[in-house]
Amino acid sequence: MTRVYLDFNATTPVDPAVLDTMLPYLAADFANPSSIHTPGQRARAAVETAREQVAALIGAKPPEIIFTSGGTESDNHAIFGSVAQPLLAVQRKESATPPPHIITSAIEHEAVLNACQALEKQGVNVTYLPVDRNGQIDPAALRAAIRPETTLITIMHANNELGTIQPLEEIGRIAKHHKIRLHTDAVQSAGKIPIDVKHFGVDLLSLSGHKIYAPKGIAALYVRSGTKLRQLLHGGHHQRGFRPGTENVAGIVAFGKAAEIAHLSLDTDAKRVRALRDQLEHGLLARIPDARVNGEAAPRTPNTTNITFPGLEGEALLIALDLKGLAVSTGAACSSGAVEPSHVLTAIGFSADDARASLRFSLGRHTTAGEIEFALQVVPAAVAQLRAIAPTYHAQSR
Repeated sequence: MTRVYLDFNATTPVDPAVLDTMLPYLAADFANPSSIHTPGQRARAAVETAREQVAALIGAKPPEIIFTSGGTESDNHAIFGSVAQPLLAVQRKESATPPPHIITSAIEHEAVLNACQALEKQGVNVTYLPVDRNGQIDPAALRAAIRPETTLITIMHANNELGTIQPLEEIGRIAKHHKIRLHTDAVQSAGKIPIDVKHFGVDLLSLSGHKIYAPKGIAALYVRSGTKLRQLLHGGHHQRGFRPGTENVAGIVAFGKAAEIAHLSLDTDAKRVRALRDQLEHGLLARIPDARVNGEAAPRTPNTTNITFPGLEGEALLIALDLKGLAVSTGAACSSGAVEPSHVLTAIGFSADDARASLRFSLGRHTTAGEIEFALQVVPAAVAQLRAIAPTYHAQSR
């Protein structure tokens, strides 16, 4: 059976060139990069080369890149590390000022939302900015939410479900004007659209290897020079003291190579994938009555489309498509199996039924025109089959 994968926002396959680059560090070049002997120094050199490659992808300096285990760790370190000291002072009653305040958005990844909610339980105040129908925050609402005790603004660059891109440059200007630290989760934008940390004015930025054709279990946190960040882990003095522990050399080397490939092919990949994404969108809308693209009026990452098929259960459609050989998603992979509808889609104003009737299609570097044609055959057929037995859709049609 033909199998087509259109769930690249969940994860990507390891690029063959990336695999070839990392394999020696799982075998002959296995040494600890903190060792001073020759094999150890070869490993250290490979780690530092990878640091340069990841830094180049986002316009950073190599020492500003801290390798972590995943985007979730990077987000948590940025958030907890930014508010820990002022919170500790309040808890010890060493300061007369109110508890620290964080501003985020209602459509962040759970790595950010759950971190903020955990801090709320410790006394931190959090403002969750609403978004418009296209999934973008209003910069004016951000300005209005700022308080004297606002310690951190954390707004994602691109949404994992919609692909919607936030006005990060304007957000950066607001944060700089008010001298507030700015973090962005760029896990879904890095390697897909250009990123320049200096241009955006961010202090902290999260990115992840398995979203750009490196293995799972390796990611990075950009920490702007001069930014103080409390450690979450305690141990040795690895990575400027930000993140102790022996580095995952093979994973880091793979991440570096993946970042280098993404940097060199960014424009070409984006143009090709956007054309395929548009072909998919237009074809599905032409073939499926009442289908609609979500967030299409806002700038989006070139590989992502989120489409609602009214009258259906997205999970049922996903399973039907999987049986036909097409892998897609109802939203974030971290939330698969959740009973509740997508918090992203309800935040942009969807009813629970419409949110559950939506699927995310995310294309990748190796997606072909033939695979898009395959999707354009199986999706309309599956929708028609399910609608024929869906009383909710018949009710809407009358």
